[in-house]
Amino acid sequence: MAQSQGWVRRYFRAFCKGFFVAVPVAVTFLDRVACVARVEGASMQPSLNPGGSQTSDVVLLNHWKARNFQVQRGDIVSLVSPKNPEQKIIKRVIALEGDIIRTIGHKNRYVKVPRGHIWVEGDHHGHSFDSNSFGPVSLGLLHAHATHILWPPKRWQKLESVLPPERSPMQREE
Repeated sequence: MAQSQGWVRRYFRAFCKGFFVAVPVAVTFLDRVACVARVEGASMQPSLNPGGSQTSDVVLLNHWKARNFQVQRGDIVSLVSPKNPEQKIIKRVIALEGDIIRTIGHKNRYVKVPRGHIWVEGDHHGHSFDSNSFGPVSLGLLHAHATHILWPPKRWQKLESVLPPERSPMQREE
C-alpha cells in the first residue's frame, strides 16, 4: 500500500512540474507566434466562408509577421475592430500608408492613407464593415496575418496575397 502511494505521489509531482512548464509555453506560443481562429460572417466571401452561413473557415493566424507591421497590399489580416475593441475582424489590406485609394461608400471619394495606417476591406463589398465605414486603420490595431485555411479539410490551402485589380491604389508612394 505504501509503495502505491509513493508512485502516485511521484506521478502527481511530475505531472504538476510538466503542467506548470507547458501552460506558460503554450500561452506564449499562442500569443506571440501563431494561433487559429474561426471566421464568421460573409464579409470575406468568396475567399473565406464561401458556403455562407452553413460553414465557417478556420484559419491560421501568424502573429510573428504582424509583429513588425510587415504587411503588403492583398494580405488578409486580423485586427482589433476600431469601433469595438472587444472584437477582432478579418479583412484584406487594400492600401498602405501614403497610398491614395478610391473609396466605396466612404464620406470622401478619395482618401490618402496617413502614416502608420492601412486601408482594409472585405472581399464581399456591401456586406463588410471595413475602412469604407470607419476610415484608415492604425497599424497598432493589427493582430495577425492569416496564412492558411485549416478547416474544413476540403478547403486546406495557403491564403495568397492577391489585390483585386479594381481596388489598386490610384497613386502609391514608394
